[in-house]
Amino acid sequence: MSVIFGVNPVLEALRGRRRPVERVTIALGARIARFDELMREAKAARVPVVRQPPAALDRAAGSRNHQGVVAWVGAARYASLDDVLARLAAHPLVVLLDGVEDPHNLGAIVRTAECAGAAGVVIPERGAVGLTETVAKTSAGALEHVPVARVTNLAQAIEALKASGVWVVGLEAGAPTAYTDYDYSGPTALVFGGEGKGLRRLVRERCDVLVSIPLFGAISSLNVSVSVGIVLFEARRHLTPS
Repeated sequence: MSVIFGVNPVLEALRGRRRPVERVTIALGARIARFDELMREAKAARVPVVRQPPAALDRAAGSRNHQGVVAWVGAARYASLDDVLARLAAHPLVVLLDGVEDPHNLGAIVRTAECAGAAGVVIPERGAVGLTETVAKTSAGALEHVPVARVTNLAQAIEALKASGVWVVGLEAGAPTAYTDYDYSGPTALVFGGEGKGLRRLVRERCDVLVSIPLFGAISSLNVSVSVGIVLFEARRHLTPS
């Protein structure tokens, strides 16, 4: 059992039903009207809601900003690669992460993937962060809606995506093709390397094309979560009718 806190993360956990919510606690003294929608969702999911002193919520959330609400939930569930593939017809974008280690980056990427309507996010079992509570909090509830598949071999996952008709685009600093010059009009998997490492050789070699984000300042690289947002929404633009 783990704790999530904050209005949006708790609300999305109740809506998404990806993790069992055992109970919700709202701080005594909090304006209850603020939580009307949350209480409706809790009632629909048959999740008990209790009121406790703010100090009890402070302890549960480790003194972090809980916004007056805390929920106790079961462990986050990983999806399978097949779960992601099954969503491709309706959501023809997939994000693959080759060794992202910072939970804040992963949470931000999951949030961006959900907002862009991606089929899912694929991460490797080794050398990368998993679905921690920091990831859940940073995703602002998106983790309850977008599947995250954890695979033993990312290169093999790429081959499975190719076999399903997906074009695989890797982001690589210095690649001659700018990310804005590629046609993302078909089902596309976007592959991003970890912090400061880039794509591993076996992963890079399995990409159909490599693209880059031109940079114009003194800093030589972008944060990976920022890179995902830039390229993912460019790909989304190609898929959205004007």
